[in-house]
Amino acid sequence: MAKLTLILVMVVVLAVLGGAVFLASWHIDVPRAQVEKVLPDARFPK
Repeated sequence: MAKLTLILVMVVVLAVLGGAVFLASWHIDVPRAQVEKVLPDARFPK
């Protein structure tokens, strides 16, 4: 039972580390279009 637990923990740790490496190396493209939105003054209290 101890070996099974150790193997399960190692699989979980490797999955987490693999996911972290994937997210760290994933290059998300920056949006190319400029976004502008006008917010009305009524939304902000004075």
